[in-house]
Amino acid sequence: MTQHIHDSHDLLEKLGDTNLTLAHSSDDIRDRKVIDSDGEALGHVSALFIDRKDRKVRFLQVGAGGFLGMGEREFLVPIEDVSSVSHAEVHINHSRNHVIAAPPFDPRLTLKYNRDFWYPYYGYYGVTPYWGNAT
Repeated sequence: MTQHIHDSHDLLEKLGDTNLTLAHSSDDIRDRKVIDSDGEALGHVSALFIDRKDRKVRFLQVGAGGFLGMGEREFLVPIEDVSSVSHAEVHINHSRNHVIAAPPFDPRLTLKYNRDFWYPYYGYYGVTPYWGNAT
């Protein structure tokens, strides 16, 4: 049985798993190509993690590698790492090697996306969590 957390302040959810929508469809960056700081294609934005309380995107889920969806790995990148967005691409401030060395993420194994889950990713990218440093 999966345990669900009901405190939306402490939880991020995939936008696609909610009934929320973006104000403008042009703001939806899912499926756009992700370009690293060296100008190399890393993968694509496969999902957006949002904070329901503030209704803001907090993390990108980036799918990379594989062929036709087989063998693809997923990585998490905080929204603060995005340097620019165009109609087809999302540019980030770190290299492919940095993203690949991030704490592992397997969406099939994760049941709770609470603060404890996100701390390693914020620390790895050197970003202050959106809720601040207090626990």
